[in-house]
Amino acid sequence: MKKILVPCDFSESATNAFRFAIDLANESDGQVILLHVIELPVMYDTMLMPSLSLEEVYLKDSKESALKNFSKMKAKWAKEGPKITWEVAYGPTASSIINMAQENKVDLIVMGTRGASGLKEIIVGSNTEKIVRLSSVPMIAIKKYSKGAIKNIVFPNALQEEEEVLATQVKKLQDFFKAKLHIVYINTPSNFKRDLETRQLLNGFAKRYMFRDFTINIFNDINQESGLTNFAKEVKADMVAMGTHGRTGLAHLMSGSIAEDVVNHIECPIWTYKTK
Repeated sequence: MKKILVPCDFSESATNAFRFAIDLANESDGQVILLHVIELPVMYDTMLMPSLSLEEVYLKDSKESALKNFSKMKAKWAKEGPKITWEVAYGPTASSIINMAQENKVDLIVMGTRGASGLKEIIVGSNTEKIVRLSSVPMIAIKKYSKGAIKNIVFPNALQEEEEVLATQVKKLQDFFKAKLHIVYINTPSNFKRDLETRQLLNGFAKRYMFRDFTINIFNDINQESGLTNFAKEVKADMVAMGTHGRTGLAHLMSGSIAEDVVNHIECPIWTYKTK
């Protein structure tokens, strides 16, 4: 976690993400890149004021405001902290963030989220949810800032094949925080497995990838999202680490993504990694 990208719209959730990223960078002797994205407005020519002139004024004012806010954030939260740089990009928010992450070869994206619910979540979503779905760079979504150490990480396991890359990334995450890992299978009515069989599979998974300092758990609930949320509360999780398949289009709307749902609804930081 040497190079951390923090998309920033200067909201409370973005500030929480920045403060969390500062803590990570201090721990890893890394640096933080702040990014503010200005989405280009749709302008129409009029007899009084050409759209080009309006757009130039808007972009200039928006950039100047962003630079002032960057300086204030650094002075307040990272006066004696790690190296901080900032950038202003123009265009669609999600794609600008992903492009910046790729161009700067960042190790991690830390992004604030306010969550969503109901029809708005399905149709509109959030930029954080889009990054979870599309980014090849690991991401941590932050709702609330907490100074406390990450001591307990929940790692949901769906007992699927080809999880070697995800397991390796989670082991690195656990090692960085020196935390206990709680490997859990969420048992639901629609995908029910017997405890004896499930426990054998989970132990085999942990042994195969040589996990250390972990617990094996089976948690029964009505669906995966509520099961994971309730289990995280039960073990007092400081973080949830999970993979996402990055579904898009109709497949995403029909079957959804557990990782994206959890980002919108769970309180502790959520680490996600796109496996496909």
